[in-house]
Amino acid sequence: MSQQVAVGNSPFSVVFLLHIALDVPIAIQGLWSPSSLPFMQLNNTTLVFIKLYAALAAGTCVASLLCFGLPEFLPGKRALAIALGIYHVTCSTILYNAPRFIPHTFGNFAESYRMTPEVVWGTLHGVLGLGFAVWWQATVQQAALMAKAAKRQ
Repeated sequence: MSQQVAVGNSPFSVVFLLHIALDVPIAIQGLWSPSSLPFMQLNNTTLVFIKLYAALAAGTCVASLLCFGLPEFLPGKRALAIALGIYHVTCSTILYNAPRFIPHTFGNFAESYRMTPEVVWGTLHGVLGLGFAVWWQATVQQAALMAKAAKRQ
């Protein structure tokens, strides 16, 4: 007997929307007015790189929005999830190891526990990277079943 494969979205697909929530603010502000971002030592070179990064972030946000509603087994959605997982884990590592470049503080108590804007931003990226890994694992069986069903036809 053949097995039925559920084609609906996994609740874990919300990770694509969380990516948008985390990256769209810097994408919009980076494209619209990069010099108003709260970063230290901005010069013409860094403003160009911020705009380039913002363009990439905006592109991944659009791709995430388009992929969110797609079935979990599609190779394009799975490839985007891998790419975004690598991106967020890498951003997390970079932000954890970055010198202070955001001139804001959460107060002396938070600073004593190394809770800086850079570390908090890095933590959010790390959690999102983990979220993409969880999405992958939660949907891998559905993708395998669809691949097996496609081979039989």
